Amino acid sequence: MYTVVASALRDDILGHRYRIGESLPSEAALCEKFGVSRGPVRQALSTLNREGLIHITRGRPAVVTSNAPSQTLDVFTPFSQWAQLGGQAPSSRTVEITRRRATVAEAETLGLTTDDFVVFILRLRMIDDAPAMLERSTFVLDVGRLLLDFDTDSGSLTEHLTENGVVFESMRHQLDALNADATDAEHLAVEPGAALLRERRVSTNEDGRPFEFADDRYRPDRVTFSIVNSTRR
Repeated sequence: MYTVVASALRDDILGHRYRIGESLPSEAALCEKFGVSRGPVRQALSTLNREGLIHITRGRPAVVTSNAPSQTLDVFTPFSQWAQLGGQAPSSRTVEITRRRATVAEAETLGLTTDDFVVFILRLRMIDDAPAMLERSTFVLDVGRLLLDFDTDSGSLTEHLTENGVVFESMRHQLDALNADATDAEHLAVEPGAALLRERRVSTNEDGRPFEFADDRYRPDRVTFSIVNSTRR
Protein backbone atom coordinates (compact mmCIF):
# COMPACT_ATOMS: atom_id res chain seq x y z
CA MET A 1 0.00 0.00 0.00
CA TYR A 2 2.83 2.42 0.66
CA THR A 3 3.77 2.39 -3.05
CA VAL A 4 0.21 3.46 -3.93
CA VAL A 5 0.40 6.33 -1.44
CA ALA A 6 3.89 7.33 -2.62
CA SER A 7 2.83 7.26 -6.28
CA ALA A 8 -0.22 9.46 -5.66
CA LEU A 9 1.73 12.00 -3.61
CA ARG A 10 4.60 11.98 -6.11
CA ASP A 11 2.20 12.74 -8.96
CA ASP A 12 0.75 15.63 -6.95
CA ILE A 13 4.21 17.06 -6.24
CA LEU A 14 5.55 16.66 -9.78
CA GLY A 15 2.28 18.11 -11.08
CA HIS A 16 2.88 21.23 -8.93
CA ARG A 17 -0.31 20.69 -6.92
CA TYR A 18 1.96 21.30 -3.94
CA ARG A 19 4.41 24.19 -4.27
CA ILE A 20 7.97 24.17 -2.94
CA GLY A 21 7.83 25.13 0.73
CA GLU A 22 4.22 23.97 1.09
CA SER A 23 3.33 21.30 3.64
CA LEU A 24 1.70 18.02 2.74
CA PRO A 25 -1.36 16.95 4.75
CA SER A 26 -0.64 15.52 8.18
CA GLU A 27 -0.04 11.79 8.62
CA ALA A 28 -3.51 11.46 10.14
CA ALA A 29 -5.09 13.22 7.16
CA LEU A 30 -3.17 11.02 4.71
CA CYS A 31 -4.25 7.88 6.58
CA GLU A 32 -7.86 8.97 6.23
CA LYS A 33 -7.49 9.98 2.59
CA PHE A 34 -5.94 6.67 1.50
CA GLY A 35 -7.68 4.42 3.99
CA VAL A 36 -4.43 3.01 5.41
CA SER A 37 -2.62 2.91 8.74
CA ARG A 38 0.33 5.11 9.68
CA GLY A 39 2.85 2.45 8.61
CA PRO A 40 2.26 2.72 4.84
CA VAL A 41 2.00 6.51 5.08
CA ARG A 42 5.36 6.78 6.85
CA GLN A 43 6.98 4.41 4.35
CA ALA A 44 5.61 6.50 1.47
CA LEU A 45 6.91 9.72 3.00
CA SER A 46 10.30 8.12 3.59
CA THR A 47 10.43 7.12 -0.08
CA LEU A 48 9.67 10.66 -1.25
CA ASN A 49 12.22 12.00 1.21
CA ARG A 50 14.91 9.76 -0.34
CA GLU A 51 13.90 11.01 -3.79
CA GLY A 52 14.57 14.57 -2.65
CA LEU A 53 10.96 15.70 -3.13
CA ILE A 54 10.13 16.40 0.53
CA HIS A 55 11.77 17.04 3.88
CA ILE A 56 10.54 15.23 6.97
CA THR A 57 10.65 16.80 10.42
CA ARG A 58 9.46 14.80 13.42
CA GLY A 59 6.12 16.00 14.74
CA ARG A 60 5.35 18.21 11.72
CA PRO A 61 3.85 17.62 8.27
CA ALA A 62 6.38 16.93 5.51
CA VAL A 63 7.41 19.95 3.43
CA VAL A 64 7.87 19.92 -0.36
CA THR A 65 11.48 20.72 -1.29
CA SER A 66 11.44 20.06 -5.04
CA ASN A 67 8.97 19.68 -7.90
CA ALA A 68 11.47 17.68 -9.98
CA PRO A 69 12.93 14.28 -9.11
CA SER A 70 16.67 14.07 -8.46
CA GLN A 71 18.96 11.09 -8.30
CA THR A 72 19.72 10.16 -4.70
CA LEU A 73 22.83 8.46 -3.36
CA ASP A 74 21.65 7.20 0.03
CA VAL A 75 19.72 4.46 -1.78
CA PHE A 76 20.94 3.70 -5.30
CA THR A 77 18.25 3.80 -7.98
CA PRO A 78 19.14 2.60 -11.49
CA PHE A 79 18.86 5.34 -14.12
CA SER A 80 15.86 3.74 -15.84
CA GLN A 81 13.89 3.46 -12.59
CA TRP A 82 14.82 7.00 -11.58
CA ALA A 83 13.57 8.46 -14.86
CA GLN A 84 10.33 6.48 -14.68
CA LEU A 85 9.70 7.74 -11.14
CA GLY A 86 9.62 11.24 -12.61
CA GLY A 87 7.17 10.25 -15.33
CA GLN A 88 9.90 10.40 -17.99
CA ALA A 89 10.80 7.85 -20.66
CA PRO A 90 14.34 6.46 -20.36
CA SER A 91 16.20 4.91 -23.27
CA SER A 92 19.73 3.82 -24.13
CA ARG A 93 22.04 3.65 -27.13
CA THR A 94 25.13 1.48 -26.82
CA VAL A 95 28.17 3.10 -28.40
CA GLU A 96 30.70 0.40 -27.56
CA ILE A 97 30.91 -2.93 -25.75
CA THR A 98 34.21 -4.72 -25.76
CA ARG A 99 36.34 -7.27 -23.97
CA ARG A 100 39.80 -5.79 -23.45
CA ARG A 101 42.65 -5.59 -20.98
CA ALA A 102 42.24 -3.35 -17.94
CA THR A 103 43.71 0.12 -17.90
CA VAL A 104 45.96 1.13 -15.01
CA ALA A 105 43.10 2.99 -13.26
CA GLU A 106 40.67 0.10 -13.75
CA ALA A 107 43.20 -2.45 -12.50
CA GLU A 108 43.94 -0.42 -9.36
CA THR A 109 40.24 0.11 -8.61
CA LEU A 110 39.10 -3.46 -9.28
CA GLY A 111 42.08 -5.27 -7.75
CA LEU A 112 43.33 -6.56 -11.09
CA THR A 113 46.49 -6.31 -13.16
CA THR A 114 46.81 -4.72 -16.57
CA ASP A 115 47.13 -8.25 -17.99
CA ASP A 116 43.59 -9.10 -16.82
CA PHE A 117 40.63 -8.78 -19.15
CA VAL A 118 37.54 -6.68 -18.38
CA VAL A 119 34.30 -5.89 -20.18
CA PHE A 120 33.88 -2.19 -21.02
CA ILE A 121 30.59 -0.58 -22.03
CA LEU A 122 30.01 2.95 -23.30
CA ARG A 123 26.31 3.88 -23.39
CA LEU A 124 24.36 7.04 -24.00
CA ARG A 125 21.40 7.33 -21.62
CA MET A 126 18.48 9.49 -22.69
CA ILE A 127 15.39 11.00 -21.09
CA ASP A 128 12.43 11.57 -23.41
CA ASP A 129 14.85 10.97 -26.33
CA ALA A 130 17.16 13.79 -25.19
CA PRO A 131 20.77 12.96 -24.21
CA ALA A 132 21.23 13.13 -20.44
CA MET A 133 24.18 10.94 -19.40
CA LEU A 134 27.16 9.18 -20.96
CA GLU A 135 27.92 6.00 -19.07
CA ARG A 136 31.33 4.32 -18.97
CA SER A 137 31.10 0.98 -17.13
CA THR A 138 33.93 -1.48 -16.57
CA PHE A 139 33.24 -4.94 -15.13
CA VAL A 140 35.53 -7.76 -14.04
CA LEU A 141 35.39 -10.49 -16.64
CA ASP A 142 33.20 -13.06 -14.85
CA VAL A 143 30.52 -10.41 -14.27
CA GLY A 144 30.94 -8.64 -17.60
CA ARG A 145 30.45 -11.88 -19.52
CA LEU A 146 26.81 -11.81 -18.40
CA LEU A 147 26.34 -8.69 -20.52
CA LEU A 148 27.90 -9.89 -23.76
CA ASP A 149 24.70 -11.67 -24.83
CA PHE A 150 22.38 -9.03 -23.32
CA ASP A 151 20.69 -6.32 -25.38
CA THR A 152 22.30 -3.39 -23.59
CA ASP A 153 19.87 -0.98 -25.26
CA SER A 154 16.90 -2.76 -23.68
CA GLY A 155 17.19 -1.63 -20.07
CA SER A 156 19.17 -1.52 -16.86
CA LEU A 157 22.50 -3.33 -16.61
CA THR A 158 22.10 -3.38 -12.83
CA GLU A 159 18.72 -5.09 -13.01
CA HIS A 160 19.97 -7.66 -15.53
CA LEU A 161 23.01 -8.52 -13.43
CA THR A 162 20.91 -8.74 -10.27
CA GLU A 163 18.49 -11.13 -12.00
CA ASN A 164 21.52 -13.28 -12.90
CA GLY A 165 22.76 -13.56 -9.33
CA VAL A 166 25.15 -10.63 -9.01
CA VAL A 167 24.82 -9.02 -5.57
CA PHE A 168 25.35 -5.25 -5.36
CA GLU A 169 26.16 -5.32 -1.66
CA SER A 170 27.61 -1.81 -1.48
CA MET A 171 28.48 1.14 -3.70
CA ARG A 172 31.01 3.88 -3.11
CA HIS A 173 30.20 7.13 -4.90
CA GLN A 174 32.37 10.12 -5.72
CA LEU A 175 30.93 13.28 -7.26
CA ASP A 176 32.87 15.98 -9.05
CA ALA A 177 32.64 18.30 -12.03
CA LEU A 178 34.71 18.19 -15.20
CA ASN A 179 34.83 19.57 -18.71
CA ALA A 180 33.41 17.56 -21.57
CA ASP A 181 35.98 15.78 -23.72
CA ALA A 182 35.47 15.08 -27.42
CA THR A 183 33.56 11.83 -26.75
CA ASP A 184 31.28 13.50 -24.19
CA ALA A 185 30.61 16.43 -26.52
CA GLU A 186 29.75 14.19 -29.47
CA HIS A 187 27.23 12.05 -27.66
CA LEU A 188 25.75 14.50 -25.15
CA ALA A 189 25.29 17.24 -27.76
CA VAL A 190 27.31 19.83 -25.83
CA GLU A 191 30.32 21.94 -26.72
CA PRO A 192 33.79 20.55 -25.93
CA GLY A 193 34.77 21.92 -22.54
CA ALA A 194 31.17 22.26 -21.34
CA ALA A 195 30.67 21.62 -17.62
CA LEU A 196 29.42 18.15 -16.73
CA LEU A 197 28.56 16.50 -13.43
CA ARG A 198 30.44 13.23 -12.95
CA GLU A 199 29.60 10.36 -10.64
CA ARG A 200 32.25 7.68 -10.22
CA ARG A 201 31.04 4.50 -8.57
CA VAL A 202 32.65 1.30 -7.35
CA SER A 203 30.30 -1.63 -6.67
CA THR A 204 31.28 -4.54 -4.43
CA ASN A 205 29.67 -7.93 -3.80
CA GLU A 206 28.81 -9.64 -0.53
CA ASP A 207 32.44 -10.78 -0.16
CA GLY A 208 33.70 -7.21 -0.42
CA ARG A 209 35.12 -7.79 -3.89
CA PRO A 210 34.90 -4.83 -6.29
CA PHE A 211 33.42 -5.88 -9.62
CA GLU A 212 32.22 -2.64 -11.29
CA PHE A 213 33.94 0.68 -11.90
CA ALA A 214 31.59 3.27 -13.41
CA ASP A 215 32.22 6.79 -14.70
CA ASP A 216 28.87 8.47 -15.47
CA ARG A 217 28.85 11.98 -16.92
CA TYR A 218 25.62 13.97 -16.71
CA ARG A 219 24.34 17.09 -18.38
CA PRO A 220 23.52 19.26 -15.33
CA ASP A 221 20.53 20.79 -17.13
CA ARG A 222 18.96 17.32 -17.39
CA VAL A 223 19.84 15.55 -14.12
CA THR A 224 20.52 16.70 -10.56
CA PHE A 225 21.53 14.78 -7.44
CA SER A 226 20.30 15.06 -3.87
CA ILE A 227 21.95 13.82 -0.69
CA VAL A 228 19.65 13.72 2.30
CA ASN A 229 21.06 14.01 5.83
CA SER A 230 18.98 13.32 8.90
CA THR A 231 19.50 13.38 12.66
CA ARG A 232 16.71 10.83 13.15
CA ARG A 233 17.84 7.49 14.54
